[in-house]
Amino acid sequence: MSFEESNPDLTKNVASLGFDLDRLVADKKLFVDHVSITRSEVGATGDYDLEGLFAVDGVGAQRVVLDTIETLFGELPNPGILRAEIRRMFNWLKQRGLTTVITAERDQPDRLTRHGIEEFVSDRVILLDHRIREEISTRRLRVVKYRGSTHGTSEYPFLIDDQGISVLPISSLGLNHDAPAERVSSGITRLDGMLGGKGFYRGSSILASGTAGTGKTTIAACFVDAACRRGDRALFFCFRGIAPADRPQYAFHRHRS
Repeated sequence: MSFEESNPDLTKNVASLGFDLDRLVADKKLFVDHVSITRSEVGATGDYDLEGLFAVDGVGAQRVVLDTIETLFGELPNPGILRAEIRRMFNWLKQRGLTTVITAERDQPDRLTRHGIEEFVSDRVILLDHRIREEISTRRLRVVKYRGSTHGTSEYPFLIDDQGISVLPISSLGLNHDAPAERVSSGITRLDGMLGGKGFYRGSSILASGTAGTGKTTIAACFVDAACRRGDRALFFCFRGIAPADRPQYAFHRHRS
């Protein structure tokens, strides 16, 4: 149920995300309704009832989307009626076992919603943010509330593209593979001795840093030489040499056992 975009506009806009609303409607999997609400069409006389807006029973819906709640309640001048109807609408949806996604606008940085009650009656609250820092645009998502379950409370970046929405839960990233325990010689006996007498761990990355002339290339060459003597294969990239000054030197040396 959309209170802002008409059916043709909604169908056109979500097509860029890979959704074919016309096909879903034709297959009777989806019912889309645009409800236009203006102040001239709203009266706050007597009992206010929203149930007439919902066509749940008629279409047999199990999932409901309301976009956005501000448009639905924004024209009500009485705050008391507004808060009571928001609470009653959430209860009405919950009693029918309907999984409902309701979008809301945030008008102040210190408040989650405009009316200040939606987050209390909702079972789950997802906060979306779009910010620009140092000319870089980033969308972020944070689960503020999730009743009945533990959840991460950090902000996670997400993308909106032609495949829909992709969330990158950074906290789920981890190094789950086993660290190798095998050692390989550095090619320098006393350096191996400083490393427990066994040299480098196989599969590790070793950085030899120093000023010019301190022996960085020599240490690297000793490592490759030791590998070749063991019969291993080695690849040596040399970016220094006797090449002309106007272009870098790329020398590739491979030893095959």
